[in-house]
Amino acid sequence: MAVLPEIAAPERKVPFRQKVLWTAVTLFIFLVCSQVPLYGIMSSDSSDPLYWMRAILASNRGTLMELGITPVVTSGMFMQLLAGANLIEVDYSLKEDRSLFNGAQKLFAVLIAFGQATVSVMNGLYGPPSELGAGICLLLVLQLVVAGVIVVLLDELLQKGYGLGSGISLFIATNVCETILWKALSPTTYNVGNGPEFEGALIALFHLLFTRSNKSRALKEAFYRQNLPNVMNLLATALVFGIVIYLQGFRVELPVKSSRFRGQRGTYPIKLFYTSNMPIMLQSALTSNMFMISQLIYNRFPDNILVRIFGTWTPYQGTSQMIASGGLAYYMSPPHSITEALLDPIHTVVYVTFMLTACALLSKTWIEVSGSSPRDVAKQLKDQNMVMAGHRDASMYKELKRVIPTAAAFGGAVLGAVSVFADLIGAIGSGTGILLCTTIIYQYWEMFVKESIENSGDALAF
Repeated sequence: MAVLPEIAAPERKVPFRQKVLWTAVTLFIFLVCSQVPLYGIMSSDSSDPLYWMRAILASNRGTLMELGITPVVTSGMFMQLLAGANLIEVDYSLKEDRSLFNGAQKLFAVLIAFGQATVSVMNGLYGPPSELGAGICLLLVLQLVVAGVIVVLLDELLQKGYGLGSGISLFIATNVCETILWKALSPTTYNVGNGPEFEGALIALFHLLFTRSNKSRALKEAFYRQNLPNVMNLLATALVFGIVIYLQGFRVELPVKSSRFRGQRGTYPIKLFYTSNMPIMLQSALTSNMFMISQLIYNRFPDNILVRIFGTWTPYQGTSQMIASGGLAYYMSPPHSITEALLDPIHTVVYVTFMLTACALLSKTWIEVSGSSPRDVAKQLKDQNMVMAGHRDASMYKELKRVIPTAAAFGGAVLGAVSVFADLIGAIGSGTGILLCTTIIYQYWEMFVKESIENSGDALAF
């Protein structure tokens, strides 16, 4: 593990202002990498296997951030599952074990980046390999691997305590917010048959009102146009933001008291979103990897029966972009509108069932591998000399076991349901993207409030 670059932990507590500065620097580096094109590509007009997942994977086609956070998230998910299933033994209380585990996770992320980069280049994502030449193909793979290492280090920089939150969360929220702002305010014009129209929904609203003589028709077109973002999409996005923020407040507060000091009481909150946005993030990593593999092998072996069961792909509305039209990949992808959902109810039912079940199961699994299971919480309370009011040590574990897994599974299912709802009503950035963005922004707001209270009572440090 010594060959892997590592960020040293800070020797003292980093001041709040420096944390904000390092967070801003990290975000700036990520945004620059998202705009630097890959050297050597001939064409990026071919179908994009990650098109529907770009926003939530913090990736940008044809740039250094082509792979986004996919290698890091996939590596983290895989290593946590190995540790949770006791296939590898990790004692997080030992510094050596933690260091070895983190090193293995980084190494696995680099290997995944290398594998994905190699598959992308060899499958002609940037042009036919025979025309690119061996040197350019090798250079493309090298660029993507180095970019993957940069993402790993930026995430580690924030998680070690130099910044706020994690790089993964920061990059996802930034990408989704960027998508929403672009769809709302984009000055790009398209001609869809009724003359030039702006892509941005808000700009198009005012443009249509000023240029069309029939104002009611202009309003109707601005709110309901089909081929470009419309005002209803923006309102749907705002509605989903509101729903998620409202649900963040749901919690069960368990009364606890000190076992050493009489009269010292408090509460231990169990939130509805007990595992935060991890279920939807893990589900996204799972489906994105499957979509990528399915589309790439379908392009190579379109007549193979096993490949077709995995997923079949067809061009989307006359474009070069491929979408799942059959197989497992089709039923794991969301309907693109309410109309499409009603026309194919079997697809809708299977997709909704898959989303709710996957998010609930991943949420229950995550509490076991992340140190937030009932046994872990009971141990934490015992170490703090706290017990649940009206319960002994043994019955406290039973009560936590009754509440925590239920909250985790139900919260995961609710996340899945909100994601499906957002997809059906046409929220910008996909339901999963809106969910991730909202929960991440909420977490950052809580972090700012906590840091502010610690630094200056009730005012922001700056």
